[in-house]
Amino acid sequence: MNHHFFAYLYRLKYIDRWSLMWNMRRENVAEHSFYVSTIAHMLCTIANEVYGRNVPTDRVVSIALFHDASEVLTGDIPQPVKHNNEQILRNFREIEDVAVERLIQTIPPEISGIYRNLIQDPDPELYRWVKAADLLEAYIKCLTELSTGNREFVVAKQQVLESLQKMNMPEVDYFLEHMSASFEKTLDEITLDEST
Repeated sequence: MNHHFFAYLYRLKYIDRWSLMWNMRRENVAEHSFYVSTIAHMLCTIANEVYGRNVPTDRVVSIALFHDASEVLTGDIPQPVKHNNEQILRNFREIEDVAVERLIQTIPPEISGIYRNLIQDPDPELYRWVKAADLLEAYIKCLTELSTGNREFVVAKQQVLESLQKMNMPEVDYFLEHMSASFEKTLDEITLDEST
């Protein structure tokens, strides 16, 4: 029997994000998942090295890699649609649960438990790091679009920043303070900055 899990994952590159907004550059779910994973790694590193915590970086990054895997079956539902009202959000969560279960069924049974723990209801304390990384990735998308003159992302940037601030995570504040401004610069500006 063929198990199609990875064939599905490879199709994440065909699912566009930010579909309700005009984009200077399209972003797909596969690249989004990669960036969320790298940001999650950075947040955990900041937590462990700067703030002396003991966050299981490898586990958080693994969860981040698969955090939007179900979108290969559901597509990326934009925030304004998902959060339009409680009924829509409840219905979407039910659809997402069905999609996750269907996706897990495409994994060979002897290893499906490993992936189930990453994709379906991961540890909420660990998922908090993924959520922070997910929001930071959205914030970076807003910064890069705005830096090209695309005002479509003005309100989204403010909303995402407010969500990040509500997380009350010093690691997020550290990232914003030390790394986010770079995304508003050109390559030449970054290079000049490094040489001074």
